[in-house]
Amino acid sequence: MERLRIALLNAAHDPADTARNFRREVDADLVEFHAAGGELPEDYDFDAAIVTGSRASVYWDEEEWIAPTREWVARAHERGLPILGVCFGHQLVAAALGGTVEGMDEYEIGYRDVTHDGSDRLFDGVDSEFTVFTTHSDAVTELPPNAELLAENDYGVHAFRRGNAYGVQFHPEYDTETAERVTVRKDDLAEERKAAVLDGITAENYDAACEAKRLFDNFCAFAAARTPRAAD
Repeated sequence: MERLRIALLNAAHDPADTARNFRREVDADLVEFHAAGGELPEDYDFDAAIVTGSRASVYWDEEEWIAPTREWVARAHERGLPILGVCFGHQLVAAALGGTVEGMDEYEIGYRDVTHDGSDRLFDGVDSEFTVFTTHSDAVTELPPNAELLAENDYGVHAFRRGNAYGVQFHPEYDTETAERVTVRKDDLAEERKAAVLDGITAENYDAACEAKRLFDNFCAFAAARTPRAAD
């Protein structure tokens, strides 16, 4: 079977580290587009698409790249392209498909527990309660029409599915270096809370969070089953 060809819509304003994390974790040929820099695929000739995290909010009208990216995702979904959104990408996919994203007036940040309901293959091999690194101050407050809630915690929606599109609020692609860097630059966090998050970035918590990385293989298997090349 040929390797999957996946469009990586990189929504990070400084894209290098984000691209590195996804290249390390996703076993596919990633074709990278710096969405936050205005780069988008000209077509939908891919086996799947992944939308990354970003420091932006999906409702920031001043970020001119967000609306075209949202529209590309909506059209890709209409064509049946498998899509995985991560953090900002999760929120963008939800908004593109008719859901609602709102500010939380607080951060969820650090290693946290999330629970999935076992109903979808995206979480095959992942314990029903699992550890992930989170960093977000926006949330999907209303799922798209006909979407299924797959995972949540006390901060709200952490995964959903609508047809071939998935969103996960947490960051399965993070390593400890990324977690530390993202935490340090949160200048609007109280120093005490920032210190507590940094103290929690340990080898033990990272090892626990590695379980959630399985969803990348599960997503690739899902996408492979939907491309004619899977039979080659």
